[in-house]
Amino acid sequence: MTDKLPILVVEDDDDISRLLCGVLRKDGHEPQPAYSGTEAQLYLEQRPWALVLLDLMLPGKRGEELLEAISARHGCPVIVISARDGREPKISALRTGADDYITKPFDLEEVSARVGSVLRRHRRLPQQPGPQPLRHKDLELDPEARTLTAGGTEMALTAREFDIIALLMASPKKLFTKANLFESVWGEEFLGGGDNVVGVHISHLRSKLAKVRPGEEYIETIWGMGYRLKT
Repeated sequence: MTDKLPILVVEDDDDISRLLCGVLRKDGHEPQPAYSGTEAQLYLEQRPWALVLLDLMLPGKRGEELLEAISARHGCPVIVISARDGREPKISALRTGADDYITKPFDLEEVSARVGSVLRRHRRLPQQPGPQPLRHKDLELDPEARTLTAGGTEMALTAREFDIIALLMASPKKLFTKANLFESVWGEEFLGGGDNVVGVHISHLRSKLAKVRPGEEYIETIWGMGYRLKT
């Protein structure tokens, strides 16, 4: 008997999402639809997933960004299902971390077979460890315990502050715009009103870090562009 496994279906087209969820239910799994990249990001943070079916052309957070985040932080297998045909998109997705690539339009029996194949292959691998601690300078972040220490001192952060520093530490060389941070952390479309919200949370986060580690700078502002970790 097939185990009932949680599978995240990231697809913005409602008809295609229903088709994919239908074939997964028929195979005995528990599909969860997500209709944007930002919605998918929220689901990824809430629980572990046995598999992600991922469209690349998504509103909000792009499919390529999600694929990078899943590969770096979550460790679950990913099947890309995209209308982007040709050699380059497939090679790029597979090199980024996708386990398989299905081109639209697709055959439902083929989707079912490929899902089963990826799940079996992943189960034969040694048990993957949970998310690894992230480190930068004397900061150490534990994604599972949701704790951050600076110089060995545990920080008292709000949920949003923790999510911001976790996002920065997960991609230490990346420059995040305020829109990037708002859509990833708040899970809503950035319409301009989130500009001050992000700035205020960054300011509070910096103040808390400065109290524990005076004289040390962790977050750098690139004026007119956004924020990144300071090396």
